[in-house]
Amino acid sequence: MKNKLLTVLALTATLAPAPLAAQTPRETLLALSKRDHTLAIVDPSTLKVIAKAPVGNDPHEVIASSDGKTAYVSNYGGGAYNTLAVIDLVGQKALPSIDLGALRGPHGLDFVGGKVWFTAEAAKAIGSYDPATQKIDWILGTGQNRTHMIYVSNDLKHIFTTNVSSGTVSIIEKTPPRTGGGPPGTPPAGAQGPPPGFGPPGGDWDQAVVKVGNGSEGFDVSPDGKEIWVANAQEGTISIIDVASKKVTDTLNANVQSANRLKFTPDGARVFVAGLRMENVIVLDAHTHKELKEIKVGHGAAGIQMQPDGSRAFVASSPDNYVSVIDLKSLEVTGRIDVGTEPDGLAWAVRP
Repeated sequence: MKNKLLTVLALTATLAPAPLAAQTPRETLLALSKRDHTLAIVDPSTLKVIAKAPVGNDPHEVIASSDGKTAYVSNYGGGAYNTLAVIDLVGQKALPSIDLGALRGPHGLDFVGGKVWFTAEAAKAIGSYDPATQKIDWILGTGQNRTHMIYVSNDLKHIFTTNVSSGTVSIIEKTPPRTGGGPPGTPPAGAQGPPPGFGPPGGDWDQAVVKVGNGSEGFDVSPDGKEIWVANAQEGTISIIDVASKKVTDTLNANVQSANRLKFTPDGARVFVAGLRMENVIVLDAHTHKELKEIKVGHGAAGIQMQPDGSRAFVASSPDNYVSVIDLKSLEVTGRIDVGTEPDGLAWAVRP
């Protein structure tokens, strides 16, 4: 009788359903661990990690698709690697990675117009990947050293990048499609050659290179799209570029040595600056350009992510292995999130 009971209990345990993963909330904070090679999916209401997924070697930046269902991660390696990791945020699992081929050293990421936009630092280029066709559908060389971070406007007409070793910012603008007899050198009628109106799909691109400070890396665009703020890590300064004139209008001696990330608050009123060798996050007034406060977050910081509703900022305190939570009203640290060893890139994902 005892043996029969044990058999029944064992069978029951075998047939019992496996524990289900925590359901992914509609909004999540995404946080990379460079040392653990993982992406943490965080419930922002509880500040708890609900799932982790592997993302490959040396993950640096992460971005979410517009529908909040997929995350893309750059595997950087200083030019050694050439893949984008892909994570199913609903199923909380890794998907097959994207091979970028000769476009090595992917780093900066953006997701606009249904496509993943990325930098390829070792190739001195930027490109876009179309998830619908699963192909890289566009590449543009910048001719600048260490093209690192990228921003793409919602209308797909402007692209901005920082170029670390060149100490420059690329302002890349879309021009109207060519019309008439095609580009210079088009063969006469009847000869074989490009057809009238020949040109790259959707038009050409013009690039203006703006000299800023040495080590230009972290940057952000003001919410109104009129200014680009750039942290120059090697000089400790911040360059402010007027987008319309493509000129530096002010250089702030902000003493932000080693600063590698800069981010506007959603209302455009303040600017946060962080650096791996800076114990404090610097908060600047975006209008007066004056320092408002220094917020101690540990022994250094990297990625910055603003909560879209303007209530909190999240800062990856990389040397201390946690993400700091900052209340944007009090400008005080109100919590910490353990997302893994050496956190870096952060992103926000929202499902409809």
